[in-house]
Amino acid sequence: MIGMDAEAEYNNRARVPEHPAILARWMRAAEMFRAAVPPETLAYGPGPREAMDLFLPRGVERPPVALFFHGGYWQALDRRAVSHVAAGLLALGVAVALPSYDLCPEVPLARICEQAEAAARALHARMGVPMLVAGHSAGGHLAAWLLARLPEEVAAAALPVSGLFWLEPLLPTSINAALGLDAETARALSPALLPAPGRPLVAAVGGEESAEFLRQSREFAALWGGRCEVLEGLNHFTVLGPLSEPRHPLTLRAAALARAARGGLSPV
Repeated sequence: MIGMDAEAEYNNRARVPEHPAILARWMRAAEMFRAAVPPETLAYGPGPREAMDLFLPRGVERPPVALFFHGGYWQALDRRAVSHVAAGLLALGVAVALPSYDLCPEVPLARICEQAEAAARALHARMGVPMLVAGHSAGGHLAAWLLARLPEEVAAAALPVSGLFWLEPLLPTSINAALGLDAETARALSPALLPAPGRPLVAAVGGEESAEFLRQSREFAALWGGRCEVLEGLNHFTVLGPLSEPRHPLTLRAAALARAARGGLSPV
């Protein structure tokens, strides 16, 4: 976008001054959900952050599976910040796994992408069915990355929420201070520049996001033959709220994608 102020477009914490209160609500909701529904811990590597919380629906044999990656621009948060997003899908009989991963600048972004692949393979080994890969913001990037990189028997559909698919626009921003991306690396790690996998994709995005976040989701969905769903009235942080509600259209869409991934069906 010619003349774009990349910092203003991509610095979501600056765009949403009330984000500390929203994040605090996330933490409370996540803690309460974990206390009510204790997860299984599944390691996918030897590191302390190479583990995921796995929430299993009661009484469901061979459930559909969703793998959800937290956001934080690959440099903040962990799985315990977003436990509550599993609530809606779990109520609909979908198993949900939420991984942590190492953060930049302690590791490069390429390493995080490798960890995401390892997490998906470990979950597939545990559950034995193709899965929906999903995530918020930086986690949306990881979901798209996995759909392009992993075989369909592991990652069969994707639901990035307010994701990032072209990384070069981040180069001139303060966000890149921890990422340390250059143009070559940004291109190499951009899912939109990988071959389209030809699998179901829904790119959800908040209607109150910046023009760039809206553009990325719309153009990426079109590029990969998927669909973009704009959630009106929601910003980069409140956009996660619907996933804790079993009857919200976004949660129903995610459940349909997970069921189709498990059974090789077309999502409804």
